[in-house]
Amino acid sequence: MIQTLTGIDSSASALAAERIRMEVITENIANANTTRGIDGRPYQRQQVVFEKALANATGLGTGPEKVEVSKIVKDQSPPRLVYDPGHPDANADGMVAYPNISIHNEMADLIVASRAFEANLAVVKNARVMAQQTLSIGKH
Repeated sequence: MIQTLTGIDSSASALAAERIRMEVITENIANANTTRGIDGRPYQRQQVVFEKALANATGLGTGPEKVEVSKIVKDQSPPRLVYDPGHPDANADGMVAYPNISIHNEMADLIVASRAFEANLAVVKNARVMAQQTLSIGKH
């Protein structure tokens, strides 16, 4: 079977991957001040790792490339220490461990992910319009 709209498959997979990336970024932003999680430690920033996968039903090594989320990893950078002796999670020195999350960097990442999502959505829309115009050629 001939794939006529392979660009849509690639863009659709990228849309799904970018949606997951935006969800992870918003979770990071929401937990930027979480000093104690279930494990008793500050929240750790998470990052999405993308992977290019060759969609290949025939086994010949041809087909559209797709973007997939291969894993979500925790950032291993140390927590940010802030002096706040009145905080319930302060240690004996009055230091509180906050997640090492920069709201500015997370917002920039969110904008990049949003723009990538919009670009892939535009590709899907344009491919749909082209397919409709191609089908209408036979009507005239």
